[in-house]
Amino acid sequence: MSQTILALSDIQTLARDALIRAGASEKQATSLAKAVMAAERDGIKSHGLTYVPNYCLHLECGKVIGTAEPVINQSKPGAIKVDAKSGFAHLAIEMGFEKLKNAASANGCATLTINNSYNCGVLGYHVEQLALAGLLGLGFTNAPASIAPVGGMKPVIGTNPFALAVPDKNRQPAFVIDQSASVVAKSEIMMHAKAGKDIPTGWAIDEFGNPATDPNIALKGSMLPSGGYKGFSNGLITEIFAAVLSGAMLAIDASPFSGSAGGPPKTGQCFMAFNIGDFSDNQFFTQLKTLCDAIAAQEGARLPGANRLTAREKSLSQGVAVDDALIEKIRATSVN
Repeated sequence: MSQTILALSDIQTLARDALIRAGASEKQATSLAKAVMAAERDGIKSHGLTYVPNYCLHLECGKVIGTAEPVINQSKPGAIKVDAKSGFAHLAIEMGFEKLKNAASANGCATLTINNSYNCGVLGYHVEQLALAGLLGLGFTNAPASIAPVGGMKPVIGTNPFALAVPDKNRQPAFVIDQSASVVAKSEIMMHAKAGKDIPTGWAIDEFGNPATDPNIALKGSMLPSGGYKGFSNGLITEIFAAVLSGAMLAIDASPFSGSAGGPPKTGQCFMAFNIGDFSDNQFFTQLKTLCDAIAAQEGARLPGANRLTAREKSLSQGVAVDDALIEKIRATSVN
């Protein structure tokens, strides 16, 4: 399969232009396109350009309102809410973060919830923006139901990732943890289905509770939680913060992020930001370095997110290889 090396700016433009053609406003498209570029930059192909045709489909069928204008409400100094109005999550998060950063700096900590939202892509991308502002950032996002409780067969929560971004003294991310409640992200199974490849045993079960290796059968069953009941509990924690606290749609009621069936999923997010100096008595960065050094000093060990940073360095200097067929598919999307 032939490929073309694209600069990061070209990837962002390719995504933004396709989204605008499909019905997104300039603001909605630009915010999402930056995240698509970042996913490609960091080697997270499942949330990069390969997802753009799906985004465009959802604009066209009404799962996403491309002209939505998020509404912000700050009821108390440390409590911020954003109604995404069924638009993309990215613009709602971006707008909410401006309030969140200021509130955390002024009050020591603050919380942002978002409802009537949509797939926010790579959660780690968002919390990293808080670390770049010198804040300790924690995030949760829920998704349509795809994981059954341990011992059950009917999904009740989504892959429901949480993410933590820890800043160093130079306001760069010392590391970013970004992990879902499932063994793998659902997008990984979808990519296997598109490629016609089996998935490993242990990723999912069919609708009768049997191990599934056919990705299409797995998508009709349940993904397996990472770490058994502990992974399911992690997903349940995320469901509380991202859906119950935010007033978003529960996973069991949300329409799928894939395909055109159903209306807007109306899922949610929750972010917490902490102003480090108000809590740590100036010991934070010293202790953080000691902790990171203890991990990095061990042969074969690495900090969370290290692979993404390695991919990022390469992409910044060399660009990103993208399949020509995908480029043409995106360019042909919703040409007016």
